[in-house]
Amino acid sequence: MFKTLFLVTVAMVAFAANSLLCRMALANASIDPASFTMLRLTSGALALVVLSFLSMRRSAITGREHRLWHGLKINGTLLGGASLFLYALCFSYAYISMSTGTGALLLFGAVQLTMISFGLLKGERFKALQWLGFALAFIGLLILLLPSASAPPIKAAIVMVAAGVAWGVYSLLGKKSKSALLATSGNFIYASVLCIPLACIVMLLNGNKLVVETNGVLLALLSGVLASGCGYATWYSVLPLIKSTTAATVQLSVPVLATLMGWVILGEQLSVQVVIASIMTLGGIYLVIKK
Repeated sequence: MFKTLFLVTVAMVAFAANSLLCRMALANASIDPASFTMLRLTSGALALVVLSFLSMRRSAITGREHRLWHGLKINGTLLGGASLFLYALCFSYAYISMSTGTGALLLFGAVQLTMISFGLLKGERFKALQWLGFALAFIGLLILLLPSASAPPIKAAIVMVAAGVAWGVYSLLGKKSKSALLATSGNFIYASVLCIPLACIVMLLNGNKLVVETNGVLLALLSGVLASGCGYATWYSVLPLIKSTTAATVQLSVPVLATLMGWVILGEQLSVQVVIASIMTLGGIYLVIKK
């Protein structure tokens, strides 16, 4: 139980860091959404391949069935790569047209609907106390985010919902992974390949509007290598250990953690409302996951 809780915590902190890095890069217009997405995915893929190679070398694994590329091929999936690519691309483009609160509500609402619906269809059920915990966590999230939310453009809203559904699908696929590191690496490679046609389209249509500043590149690399690559590998390692409904609920902690990190790292204001909302959300999640 402790190991599972630790891995979940590490993954959620990585997700929150990713949210913070994306917001810093895109809000300051130091890089355009397409370039950020491509750098994020390709740098994550490279880092994960290196980690996979070092992991196999350390384990002294030999034999054709255990070779690196064979392992990446049988663990990574095209659907996993496509859902990861769609999430990253939609997330980047949607967030430049809406507030942080609005984007988070749409994103995590779509994630909850996707993953909890799947879990219920598979026969997973919340107990009465867990339903109470989920309701408490979601209300806390609303208290945290609604004041900064505003009606977004319909196209941006649709794109953010698509990002949430794609992330929900990507997370659900992780429950079937037999090797978290190889599965994540393989998925990132597929997603990176999809960046090639994206680059061609972007250069053809908006080549003169691309923005790639040093600060934006560094933030994209940090997002790709640490927050995305390592964070998603950790998430895939814990997903087979928990229910889909639980996996959906714990992700409600990400906006709370991102807010707290913004307070610590960026010096953003931390109000009484934020503290109360954070306690409600984290307390509700505890009710869902406690045995």
